Amino acid sequence: MTAELVRGQNHPLSRTRLEIRVSAGTPVVAGATVGDENGRVPGIDGVAHPGTPSMPGLEVSRQAAAGHRLAVDLDALPDTVHRVSVLLALPDAGGPARFGAVAAPFVAVTGLDGTEIASYTLTGLESETAVVAVELYRRQGAWKVRAVGQGYAGGLAELLADQGLAEAHRLAGNIQEAVAGGLARSVAAPPPRTDDTDRSRRPVAPGPDHGATAPRPAADPVPQPPLGAGPADPPTTAGPSTTAGPPTLPSADGPVDYRHPRRQHAAPPAPPPAAPPSAPGEPARPVAGDATGWSMDERLYNQVWGMFEDLARSVAAYRSAVDFAESRREKEVDQALSDPRNRIGGGSDAARDAARARHAQLVAQAREVLDRDVTQLAAEADVVEPALPAAYARWDNPVWHAYRVPMEIPMALRLGDLHLPEADGVSIPMLVRLPLERGLWIDSGRSGAFDDTFADPRQRAHLAVETAVAHAARMLAVYPPGEFTVHVVDAAGAGASALAPLADHDVLAAPPARGAAGTAESLTRLTQRVDLVQMALRGGAPDALPPGFDTSQQLLIVNDFPHGFDDRAVNQLRYLADEGPSVGVHLMMVADREESAAYGPLLDPLWRSLLRLTPVPDDHLADPWVGHAWTYDPAVVPPGSRVLHDVLARVAAARRGDGR
Repeated sequence: MTAELVRGQNHPLSRTRLEIRVSAGTPVVAGATVGDENGRVPGIDGVAHPGTPSMPGLEVSRQAAAGHRLAVDLDALPDTVHRVSVLLALPDAGGPARFGAVAAPFVAVTGLDGTEIASYTLTGLESETAVVAVELYRRQGAWKVRAVGQGYAGGLAELLADQGLAEAHRLAGNIQEAVAGGLARSVAAPPPRTDDTDRSRRPVAPGPDHGATAPRPAADPVPQPPLGAGPADPPTTAGPSTTAGPPTLPSADGPVDYRHPRRQHAAPPAPPPAAPPSAPGEPARPVAGDATGWSMDERLYNQVWGMFEDLARSVAAYRSAVDFAESRREKEVDQALSDPRNRIGGGSDAARDAARARHAQLVAQAREVLDRDVTQLAAEADVVEPALPAAYARWDNPVWHAYRVPMEIPMALRLGDLHLPEADGVSIPMLVRLPLERGLWIDSGRSGAFDDTFADPRQRAHLAVETAVAHAARMLAVYPPGEFTVHVVDAAGAGASALAPLADHDVLAAPPARGAAGTAESLTRLTQRVDLVQMALRGGAPDALPPGFDTSQQLLIVNDFPHGFDDRAVNQLRYLADEGPSVGVHLMMVADREESAAYGPLLDPLWRSLLRLTPVPDDHLADPWVGHAWTYDPAVVPPGSRVLHDVLARVAAARRGDGR
């Protein structure tokens, strides 16, 4: 049975030798790119186009035409290829100037015998002149097809640049020149199709409008890995990573690097573990660490982001299908009511019933597909969660009971979990890269469940400080001894009881600063530190740093803001938020957004520069792909658990040098 896809929806591929058939209302240029696990194309050799129509496992047409047949052999693709993106573009010479002026292109993935596996109609295109129609991608050792429909008004050059090609404009010109040259078609004709297997293009639900589902303007984006998509980039050779970043600063104990921590490896990474065999027709059994990566931590990190992306797109496809079903029902009902013949004899009632039945059928089909995807993701989460290292794990994970202070910084840190209402059974760990690229704002105001749970503002404030302590303790726990320092400003002393775990275990740089004088002293000390490091970096004179300069990462927790702050202190906070992360100084604000609004425009840039988190579940985080409003659950310590105290005790012992 053929799967008629909507934008964002995926479907498993049961064959490895395929044809991708394109039918358009006008001649189009067809091509394909091969990419790594991040979707990045390695270079011009990774693009099959009319000028270079074939590569291992892939062959495309040499000319522009209204119909194309692209040949794909997934088994013949190199092991480094994880995605095959099918591209369509309008020729430069003559013809329509945009896809919105022609009939919607239709793409079908078929076997070599012509049997259709999946199809997709690219609806909703307007000013675009190039589009990624579908992509074939590898997931847990199996291949799937996904309906993409991502258009580009800037044409092939913009499309190829978005896939990471540095020579995108030159290659786009070469492709158009090859098309203009009228090169002969080289793709061998497929086996003939019988009449009963042929079919005409059929309309399907339009893809989601990426602007229609955007959350409220105040929503924060889900933290994303650098340069998109999430997965980490393993080094190309064994040895230290050479990720670009600020220059290093030497200290008495050796060079200090504010970039991602270096890792030494004696040999290339072993291949990901193979999935256990599954029964024919069943999805592959999930395996923890089956994504690509240099180390198991990197594989797990990449796998988590793959799960996040799969859930986002599956839910987007479901919502799009439901919207389509509702609009179709309304249209059919309106047409029935506008026909005078249906007003006699109960015809209008029958039309309504028929429209509702079709609506229910479409929604049920969409829900069935979503449930299938959610079931698979839930099974994957069940095997991934127990395998996560401490930095990625919940506080109730047994890995914390065997905690030892690490010798190197992990790739990322877990700040909580993400959920979508259509998939309550799936929880995606929310991971952010280390070192942090932006500070945090822990909102102690009325938000989400606060309105119904906490009548006393002091309870809300106390819970917010406890959440901040849990985040800070986790940061202290994942850094090697002496490489992470925490400062606290608690001007009114309102958070003393919640901050007690940090103070009692002596893991703070100094006792919490109190009053306006203590606040000013702490802020001045850290802003001077930022100034010194910036001057050293810009002047190329790291030797000018004072002797004994603390080169560790710094975190400043500010509680009960804006109590004890004047305009000068607020400006210092803004300076630390803007300039601090690049030189290892980070902010964690615990404050009520509404109370802080008294500063008006002076405070807005500070609030917007930080990642807003809440101590209770709240749907305020937005992803950049489809604009979902994800519900964020904080990473809190289970009630009655001693795990945080045990971890801080070991951190303190390691800092003193008397054991781990």
